[in-house]
Amino acid sequence: MRILILAAAALLALPSAAQTPTPAPSASVRAMAAGYKALTVCSALKTAQEAGGTRTLESVEANELVGIYPELDGLVREMPVEIGRDGVSVAWDQAMPPRIAAYTRSWGCRILPVGATGSRRQIMPYGGRVPEQPLQAAEPRGDTVRLEEAVNGAFGGEFGEGVNTTAVVVLQGGRMVAERYAEGFGPDTPQRTWSVAKSLAGTIVGAAVQRGEVDVNAPADILDWAASTGLGGQDLGERDPRAAITLDQLLRMSSGLTSDTSGNRTDAIYFGGVGVDEQVTNWPLIARPGSRFRYANNDILLAMLAMDRTFYAHPPAELFRRLGMTDTVAEVDWRMNYVLSSQVWSTAHDLARFGQLYANDGVWNGERILPENWLEYVSTPSGPQPNGEQGYGATFWLMNRSEGVPADTISANGNRGQYVIIVPSRNIVIVRRGEDPTGKRFDPIAFTRDVLAALD
Repeated sequence: MRILILAAAALLALPSAAQTPTPAPSASVRAMAAGYKALTVCSALKTAQEAGGTRTLESVEANELVGIYPELDGLVREMPVEIGRDGVSVAWDQAMPPRIAAYTRSWGCRILPVGATGSRRQIMPYGGRVPEQPLQAAEPRGDTVRLEEAVNGAFGGEFGEGVNTTAVVVLQGGRMVAERYAEGFGPDTPQRTWSVAKSLAGTIVGAAVQRGEVDVNAPADILDWAASTGLGGQDLGERDPRAAITLDQLLRMSSGLTSDTSGNRTDAIYFGGVGVDEQVTNWPLIARPGSRFRYANNDILLAMLAMDRTFYAHPPAELFRRLGMTDTVAEVDWRMNYVLSSQVWSTAHDLARFGQLYANDGVWNGERILPENWLEYVSTPSGPQPNGEQGYGATFWLMNRSEGVPADTISANGNRGQYVIIVPSRNIVIVRRGEDPTGKRFDPIAFTRDVLAALD
C-alpha cells in the first residue's frame, strides 16, 4: 500500500500538459514590446508637454499601456523605462541596446530601429506654436438633462462593459454644448488617434486635390512600382501590375493587395523601427484592384507615400494650423515617412475642429479647404463594402445602415475607442476618446443615437 501511495505521489509531482512552462517570449516579441512602450510613453508625455498639459508615467501606464495586444501586455508592464529630454528608452535584452523613441518638437516621437543607440538625424521644427483659439461654448438646443445623461453614460459603462472613456466633446452648430474628461485628461491632453489618422490622411489628400496637386482617380505615384529598368536605365518592358492601383482605391481599402497580417496590424512599422518605404510597397496583389474591400494600414500608408512630393510645400502641420488644430502632431518613422495610418496625436478639441470642417462642407473661416464635392466623395460607398453595421466610403466609416441615425452620418474610427462622428444634416460633431482594453468595445452608434435624440 505504501508503494502505491508513493507511486501516486510521484505521478502527481510530474508536470502535466497543463503545467508545462510557457515558452519564453522570443527576442523579436520582446523588442516589439519595448518599442511599443518607448514610443507610447514618449509620445504621450512629450505631446502633452507641447500642448501645455501634464501627463505622468503612472497615468500612461494605467491607460495607454493597459489591455494592449495580449502577446505584449505582460512584457510592457515589466520593462523599465528611462525618460530624457530628447526621448524615451526601454531596456529589453542584456546583450542589445535599449529601444529608443527619439523626440523632436513639432514632430513628436519616432521609434528607432532595433539596435540603434541614438538619433543623429536633425529635424527642423515646423514653425512655432500658434496660440489656440478656444472652442466657443453654448447652451445646447434640446434636452440638456438627456444630453448630460448620455455623456455621463459614456463614462459609466452604459455603452460598453469594461471600456475606458477619457474624453467626450459635442459640437452643435459649431459650438461646444457638452464636454467631459476622465481624471488625468483634459482639453490639453493629446492622445493617439490610431485609425482616426486614416480620415485625417484622407483630408490631407482632399486639401491637395483642392490645390490641384493630385487626382484621386490617377494611379498612385509609387516609385517602386514604376517600369523595371536594367543596366544603364534601359526599359526592360516589364510593368508592375500594382502600378495601376489608383489613389482612390487606396483610400477606399480596395487596392487588392495582401499584407503581413489580416486586418490592420502593421507592428514592424509602428513599433519595430521598420520604415514605411521599406515595407509597404512589397506586398503582392491577391485580387483585382477595386474588386475587394480589405481594411488594412498598408493602403493608407501607400496613399501617403504617393503624396510625399506634396509634403515639402504643404506638410500635414500646415493643414492642422489652418484648422486651429494647434495640439495635433503627425509623427514620422526614422526615415522621415509620415505614419498617417495611426500615429497622430491630438486632443478632443482639435478632433472636434476636424469634424466641424466636414460639417461645414469643407469650408473653414470662409475659406474653402476641401473641394466642393469632397464630403460627398468620402461619404459615398463605391465598390465592395465591409460586413457589419457600418459601410465605408473613402477613409471614413458610414452610419448609413443605423436606425435612429441620419443616413449622411460619417465617422472616423480608431483602435481603443477613438471616434469622430459627423452629422452634416444636423451640423453636429461628436468626439469620444478612449483607452479601451483589447476585447472591450464602446458602441458608437448607440451613443450617437442617444446624443442626437437629446439635441433639437
